[in-house]
Amino acid sequence: MDHDRYPDSQLRAILERVRTIALIGASADPSRPSHGVMAYLAGKGYRVIPVNPGLAGQQLLGETVRAGLDEIGERVDMVDIFRNSEAAGPLAVAAAERGIPVVWMQLGVRNDAAAARAEALGTTVIMNRCPKIEYERLFGAAGHGHAGQPHEGRPQAGQSKGEQP
Repeated sequence: MDHDRYPDSQLRAILERVRTIALIGASADPSRPSHGVMAYLAGKGYRVIPVNPGLAGQQLLGETVRAGLDEIGERVDMVDIFRNSEAAGPLAVAAAERGIPVVWMQLGVRNDAAAARAEALGTTVIMNRCPKIEYERLFGAAGHGHAGQPHEGRPQAGQSKGEQP
């Protein structure tokens, strides 16, 4: 797969399909990008489960912080990784081994070897992109609503922007 460019249709389909996101590297500090992305995605209706071993057990934006992916007992549709490229590798592979359909590495984070291993396990990998930025670009910053529910700017899966449910 070409990890230098992703078709808008692929990114849009991921953002329409995903409901629950595990955000690895979550921060309680509102000035940190991971906190802002978590709050943004939660505001768009996604369930965002924070993952950070240093904050495990604490509450962050209404969710209990987990120490690792193995502590999440429910289905996760996507892992959003806020770690450096080297640390992201084992996390991406672990997510793929758990059967998580999408691994998304944040801006500046890229690990081609881990991406190849995760993709061989059937996981879609997006690198060096931010789901918040892509959501705003693809659906408009004003569009908001519950993930999976139709609203202006974000059609349901399989529906074009002009169609009504």
